[in-house]
Amino acid sequence: KIPAMMDHTTSPPTRVFESGAILIYLAEKYPACKLLPIETAKRAECLSWLMWQMGSAPFLGGGFGHFYSYAPEKMEYPINRYAMETKRQLDVLNQQLAENTYMCGEEYTIADIAIWPWYGDLVLRRLYGAGDFLSVDSYTHVVRWA
Repeated sequence: KIPAMMDHTTSPPTRVFESGAILIYLAEKYPACKLLPIETAKRAECLSWLMWQMGSAPFLGGGFGHFYSYAPEKMEYPINRYAMETKRQLDVLNQQLAENTYMCGEEYTIADIAIWPWYGDLVLRRLYGAGDFLSVDSYTHVVRWA
């Protein structure tokens, strides 16, 4: 399932699909919200983290989440494989957030909006019942951000 929207405030209406594209579209349409930096380097950082989420979250949801919580049979190898990748991703986030209030610095951006539902909810123990298994409390900077 792919998220989609139709902006009927434009003529003709503008079709936008996929979460990253929707976030960029809305941030550009409503610049007063300041969710997408204008300055080149900050914008590149924000878009890089947005793309990181789009590339990483499938390993968390479709990989780890599926095999840990939803697969009809518990299989050790895929659970361990995707748990290792999920922990690696949490470590990447933890290192980034050790030096930043938000994903891209001191400003809340579309990168935070995209990443939080996956990793914020995970470290708050709201996804998959896997908090202890993944040692989510050890990612202190991600927990603080969440």
